[in-house]
Amino acid sequence: MMKVKVCGITNLEDAKLCCDLGADALGFIFYEKSKRYINFEDASLIVSELPAFISKVGVFVNEEATTVNHIAQSVGLTHVQLHGNGDQHFISQINHPVIKALRVNENFDFTSLKAYSGCAILLDTFSDKEIGGTGLTFDWKTIPIEIRNKVILAGGVSEKNIEAIFYTIKPQAVDISSSLESETGKKDEAKLKNFFNIVNKLRIS
Repeated sequence: MMKVKVCGITNLEDAKLCCDLGADALGFIFYEKSKRYINFEDASLIVSELPAFISKVGVFVNEEATTVNHIAQSVGLTHVQLHGNGDQHFISQINHPVIKALRVNENFDFTSLKAYSGCAILLDTFSDKEIGGTGLTFDWKTIPIEIRNKVILAGGVSEKNIEAIFYTIKPQAVDISSSLESETGKKDEAKLKNFFNIVNKLRIS
């Protein structure tokens, strides 16, 4: 069954609503240059109020391994998501399950995924302006069929394409953020309900 991670959580109200509607994971961005940045003290307060069975994912960009481990432990994260230059050696230094994010453009070499092991792979859209959360898609059909059900798909996921993703790409999970917002960093209740209404119907189909 396809899982759903809602990223860019900045407040408890949004976090609880996502959990109630059927999110499997929530993402907290600890990259200070992000428009959806949250400090680890505020994230810790939110995480402490969440159900135990919800995955809490911290998003880091080119951070030191010791810092990642410290924040993950302090906040109560269940997973860490690594953007940037972290290689397999870096991943091996992380004390929590890792989601390695890779940005895809028309020249992306999918054989490069073989360089990573013991972690989940998230595929997002390449942008030279932002690390993620652009709302832009890449050509998902370029993902090799044999790995589609093993990856987390990000980049432009929305209620408009989630059905096509579910039936044609069939990823392990999707990562969604900007298309569910009323403004940057704030989720829209109606958009959340519409999206999860579609997702939950797909899950039982």
